[in-house]
Amino acid sequence: MLHLDMDSFFASVEEKLNPRLKGKPILVGGTERRGVVASANYAARPFGIHAGMPMAEARRLCPHAVFVEGNPQKYVHTSLQFLDVLKSFTPAVEPFSIDEAFLDLTQVPYPGRPSPEERDPAVILDSAIPVAHAIQRAVQRRVGLTATIGIAPNKYIAKMASGVQKPRGLTVLTLERYRERFWERGVQELWGIGEKTKEALAKLGIRTIGQLAKFPREFLTYHFGLNGERMQEAALGRDENPVIPYYEGVPVKSMGHEITLSEDVSDKEALKAQLLRLSDMVGRRLRADGYLGRIISVKIRDSKFRTTIRQRALPEVVDDEHEIFHTAALLLEEHWDGRPLRLIGVSVSGLVSAAGHYQHSLFGQDEHRRKLLEAVDSLRDRFGETSLVKAGVLR
Repeated sequence: MLHLDMDSFFASVEEKLNPRLKGKPILVGGTERRGVVASANYAARPFGIHAGMPMAEARRLCPHAVFVEGNPQKYVHTSLQFLDVLKSFTPAVEPFSIDEAFLDLTQVPYPGRPSPEERDPAVILDSAIPVAHAIQRAVQRRVGLTATIGIAPNKYIAKMASGVQKPRGLTVLTLERYRERFWERGVQELWGIGEKTKEALAKLGIRTIGQLAKFPREFLTYHFGLNGERMQEAALGRDENPVIPYYEGVPVKSMGHEITLSEDVSDKEALKAQLLRLSDMVGRRLRADGYLGRIISVKIRDSKFRTTIRQRALPEVVDDEHEIFHTAALLLEEHWDGRPLRLIGVSVSGLVSAAGHYQHSLFGQDEHRRKLLEAVDSLRDRFGETSLVKAGVLR
């Protein structure tokens, strides 16, 4: 398995399209007062700047940097270009994000491929190094950007391997090499473990990846549920998930929208107006893509960057923003303590295909509501998203 990660993707795209930026610190993201850094090139990182940092703090650390407003259309176009390059090496390409992808070489007859009788994992993985170098050269030649690649026996270790040496890196990790390299490191270096989980693990005396790998599983599942088992499997370097080729599609797990507010907000009605707008956007996406969802989640972040996510399961699957907003507003009422918020978001998960589903609790009683939603969607398709706006959003 290979994991390819484009190097400082957004910033590299901007530098490629504007050669005058070459060699300068580049920060891409929201350039307004409350924006955050989406990507920082390698010239900016020595100043302590990283993705997710508030743009105001980045400006303080590196005032001479070039600040660029993000442009999703450019990045999606470039992403499709490098994915086309990858597909020329193997059809088993799984886009993982706009700048990452997994590749499965197990069925590809490349030069130097070991015989089926070969059992040494290091020999098998090392044989893919020339292919990985060829992929890097092809991406740079045809897209004009650099990439880092990790080679491993499974997707999780490949993902970890691609973070070892950047930019333009190439790292091969067998299961044994993975454990030798990472088991002595802190648990926060595991992909998928954040600061809060690190603190929760520390309370159990688990501070290194090796300690997590050897900890009694029943205690992990007691404290963390299924996530405890997943974390230990990651620490052990075990991953049975296959590469899902792009042509098979990756199941959509959730749909959501969030917004960083222009200033901290503690007015409940103003926050509910934002929830209404976000719920409207989520409902429209669900209907456009043909999904219904059962689990409504609300995400809030205060001025000290403390994040809270709460969710509730509904008795029926829905795609109506009225139902989404009603549940989201209840979650806000129950779990917001009144502190000023800088970010608020709504998402719907537990998705199923809308084809063949009939929402008895809602549309069986109110077909006019369904016709209204269809009419609103049709008008917005024709005249734009802001052609019809809910009155409650106007706050």
